Amino acid sequence: MRVLVCFSALILSVAFPVLLHAQFQEPTKEELAMTEDPKAPGAAAVYLNLEEITDDPLHYHSFYARIKVLQEKGKELATVELPYQRGDFKVTDIHGRTIHADGTVIPLTGKPEDLLISKGADKTFGRKVFTLPSVEVGSILEYRYQLRYDDNHYSSPYWRMQKDYYVRKEHYVFTPFKAFLKGSQNATNQYLIDEHGNTVNSLIWWTQLPPGAKLVADASGRYSIDLADIPPIPNEDYMPPIGSFLYHVQFYYKSAFDSGDFWVTEAKRWSKEVDHFAEPTKPVKEAVAGLIAPSDSDVDKARKLYKAVQALDNTDFSREKSKSELKQLGIRAAKRAEDTWVQKSGTSQDITLLYLAMLRAAGLTAYDMRVVNRNEGVFEPGYLEFSQLDDDIVILSTGGKEIILDPGEKMCPFQTLHWKHTGAAGIRESADGRAAMATPYLPYTANTITRLGDVTVDTRGSTTGTFRFILTGQEALDWRQEALLNDEDEVKKRFDRMLQGMAPEGVEAHIDHFLALNDPDSNLMAVVKVQGVLGSATSKRLLLPGFFFEARGHRPFLDQAQRIEPIDMQYANRVVDQVVYRLAPGLAVEGAPQDAKIPWADQAVLSTKVVSEPGQITIARSLARGFTYLKAEQYQDVRGFYQKVSASDQQQLVLPFRRNRKGIDERPFREVSALPCFRRRASVAGAFPGGGEGEAAARSAVGGRCSPNPHSGFGKGFLCGSPLRRIPHYGRWPEPRRGARTLGHPHPQTPGPQLFSLLGQLRHRRKAQLLPLLDNHPRWPATAGHGHGFCGPRRLRRTYSSVH
Repeated sequence: MRVLVCFSALILSVAFPVLLHAQFQEPTKEELAMTEDPKAPGAAAVYLNLEEITDDPLHYHSFYARIKVLQEKGKELATVELPYQRGDFKVTDIHGRTIHADGTVIPLTGKPEDLLISKGADKTFGRKVFTLPSVEVGSILEYRYQLRYDDNHYSSPYWRMQKDYYVRKEHYVFTPFKAFLKGSQNATNQYLIDEHGNTVNSLIWWTQLPPGAKLVADASGRYSIDLADIPPIPNEDYMPPIGSFLYHVQFYYKSAFDSGDFWVTEAKRWSKEVDHFAEPTKPVKEAVAGLIAPSDSDVDKARKLYKAVQALDNTDFSREKSKSELKQLGIRAAKRAEDTWVQKSGTSQDITLLYLAMLRAAGLTAYDMRVVNRNEGVFEPGYLEFSQLDDDIVILSTGGKEIILDPGEKMCPFQTLHWKHTGAAGIRESADGRAAMATPYLPYTANTITRLGDVTVDTRGSTTGTFRFILTGQEALDWRQEALLNDEDEVKKRFDRMLQGMAPEGVEAHIDHFLALNDPDSNLMAVVKVQGVLGSATSKRLLLPGFFFEARGHRPFLDQAQRIEPIDMQYANRVVDQVVYRLAPGLAVEGAPQDAKIPWADQAVLSTKVVSEPGQITIARSLARGFTYLKAEQYQDVRGFYQKVSASDQQQLVLPFRRNRKGIDERPFREVSALPCFRRRASVAGAFPGGGEGEAAARSAVGGRCSPNPHSGFGKGFLCGSPLRRIPHYGRWPEPRRGARTLGHPHPQTPGPQLFSLLGQLRHRRKAQLLPLLDNHPRWPATAGHGHGFCGPRRLRRTYSSVH
């Protein structure tokens, strides 16, 4: 009797089908001429045919694909990668060709590349790579290949029926191991055993199919399915791991007759292995005795032990060591919990089970739980495969309640789970044996971002300030684990990239430093500096975004009218903003976001509040999202809520330029600095043709350079190419400093103190009062200043009228 061992073939990426026939399929005239597919509007490519044939008795998978390229992006499909497990499997019989729209055929020549993907202790994975030649828009791509394995291996197929593009027709066939075929011609004395040494007695399949599709078994026990018009893989924001929701059929051989029998058997085996590894041996008990005190409460004991195992080198969060380094350090794969403690190093699972052993050594009641990693998949009890459960967590039972702990997640605070282990189903140990369980989701109060800002705004919108980002829960854990894998400078760069996506247009935000980046028991703080020009200005008002970080913030669900897949936001959270705007003299508050509360049932709520005080305004915003997972049927409700949030976030802060009791604008007189005559470079000698003492004194008093920036005119103290004196951004027009009186040279065409007098009146008179003054100025002739860079009254009148 011959015993054959069954291994599951792990296909690491898309398996492209291949035709079983020896020749390719001839294209039709319609296929050659097509420029788009009405069932896939806008698609860059479509699959015309896909076929996959698996024959376990003959030990091969064959794949075939025909693809029509419709747009430039579709040409990417010309490069094909075929992953496989080296040693046990071989990729053979690779053939391909490109057919142009005019019918020209270019065959695939040359040998495919054979590249290494990964190499482990017992398995090595490679990939064959080839590129079809001379591909252009309108081409048809066609290729086939076979994946073969030896007589001592059997491999059941996993048919993934949805691709990145629409598929017209698909055909799949599976011929299982002879023991599961019908008819005397298939009789065999061979049988399969699984990886645990159990005899395989069942062929099981797990399906997710479109409506009306059905897996068919013929009289001999061979399975097949034909599909048509298969939509592409959905591409939506906030999708759960998509693998469980795509159309597929997976066959597998098992030593169980039904799901109940399978999970009972597998859970018992798993629990036995856990208890063996996590046995509180003498070295573990001695270590625990040195870490806790008899007077400690159960929770205090658990906290101290948690801190101790968190301090170990978690190899899932540190640089991978070479074999020579491991040998030099004396580190080997842990077989018992005590090995992990002695070596002060281990994987996330090793550290979790060490913590379980230490709790038990301390006399506490604790259990292991194996859960699905919610970032990778969804637990499917109908899929009889224990390996779909990924990670271990610990359940501490004390004081009549249970506390769930995640010691294998480096930097995860005590009594906190990483989000990927929340809302996650799995198998747990208990006093009554083993049972199925799902962990709870995190409340929104556990994961918060608080952004406290203090910014100063001048009349031009120039903004400077500081923000403090205070992060708790998962928001802090993500950055701390990022810091484990990268140095702090790299973490700052990544934080800056995040800031770029949320800072308002025209404003730069950069992190200055972190606080408590390496302390999971404290709130994480990031100090951020901001500067730039915020909002926009009109002749009478400054318009700023009402909510600092929401002007460019991501607004989920607004661009998509319908939803196909469920919504998975990973975890609930709350984002709180409180920004104090300190306003320059000359700015008032005319309009601001309204105080509001926008709820959505018990799922989420947006709250805003504004407090205005003399010289400043404080704007607060809080968005609390209590939900984590929603069905597609709830999409219109969640979309409606975020539409209201978006409308609220578009409100503006309106700051008019304040006027005094006489109605005169008190902002700095920026218009004057923008006048062409004030921006021209002027020669002091030209302005004072008399020369002599007047010119020398003028040079001494006012210097001889101009500012090229019209907006820096009065902020820097420059006028007509010469600095009068430094003038504050905010305040009244000053009198000329002593020495500037030499501008009053006796030349009859020269503007002297009259210029300062007139500019002072520009600052303190209304337009209706000023224009007649400019027309009838008694001591300043109409020709004054022409050709010298100073403004004559008529020119000044024209420009002043235009800017007001």
